Amino acid sequence: MEEKKSILSYAKETIELQASSIRNLSKLLTKDFEKAVNLINKTKGRVIVSGIGKSAIIAQKIVATLNSTGTPSIFMHAADAIHGDLGLIQKNDIIICISKSGNTPEIKALVPFIKKTYNKLIAITGETKSYLSEKSDIVISSYVDTEACPNNLAPTTSTTAQLVIGDAIAVCLVKLRGFSSNDFAKYHPGGNLGKKLFLNVEDLMDSKKLPKVDVSDMMKDVIIEISNKMLGIATVLNRNKIVGVIADGDLRRQLLKSQDISKVKASDIMSKNPKIVSKNILATKALSIMKINKISQLVVAEKGKYIGILHIQSLIKEGII
Repeated sequence: MEEKKSILSYAKETIELQASSIRNLSKLLTKDFEKAVNLINKTKGRVIVSGIGKSAIIAQKIVATLNSTGTPSIFMHAADAIHGDLGLIQKNDIIICISKSGNTPEIKALVPFIKKTYNKLIAITGETKSYLSEKSDIVISSYVDTEACPNNLAPTTSTTAQLVIGDAIAVCLVKLRGFSSNDFAKYHPGGNLGKKLFLNVEDLMDSKKLPKVDVSDMMKDVIIEISNKMLGIATVLNRNKIVGVIADGDLRRQLLKSQDISKVKASDIMSKNPKIVSKNILATKALSIMKINKISQLVVAEKGKYIGILHIQSLIKEGII
């Protein structure tokens, strides 16, 4: 039990230490951060992010975030750069170099070659008086007092700070460009996230079975139609106009009232003013309508014409829920 408490205390100390350092980052921001964001926002080229060791891993994540939010970016490993990867750099590209010390041998070897390309160089570093800082056009401080590592050696707090700076740059660019959820969806068509942003009702509705009954049909006919189409619902029509719906629950409630269903018509048990949606709305919006109204199906119609049923099981199957 004592060991568990000790582990939890170490974990909490680590989190609190990193949180404190991250909060301090906002105090270190200068006009250089603003210059960096504006420079990236206006460039006609790409952003090339480079680093060595753990900073290289952070650089890759920053590249992924920038790409997913509309800023074309490429990762360039600092060690590989001087062995051929410098060919990645094109005329209008902006280089971001990430290094805690700004004085590692690989960085010192790389920077002079970047300067020869005349591309703008942005440094994200914990040492604002380092070699990298002195040679860069713009310097963003990622300084932290200490690493979370008890020996103050393993990059922990410092890499978290680098990551947060990268996220701050990406978020500022999103704000400046008015990057919307629709724009975001273009870059995330796959996975559950993409589905939530991209899939419309039309993509998930059942347009083949179309369970339907006439307003004058008897309850027996309604039961047969709902059972055959297996969507748990039937749309009630009057001269092809949607006037209501009958769900499984409506049938059960009627049977509780009376076991004699020989004279019960669809119009007697239907729910009037059913929830009708367009095929073009997002599936997530349709889900919200279902939740608010506590229903499992929605009627889909266009210009008053009944064209499908959206069942909650379709949303579950596709990972929308």
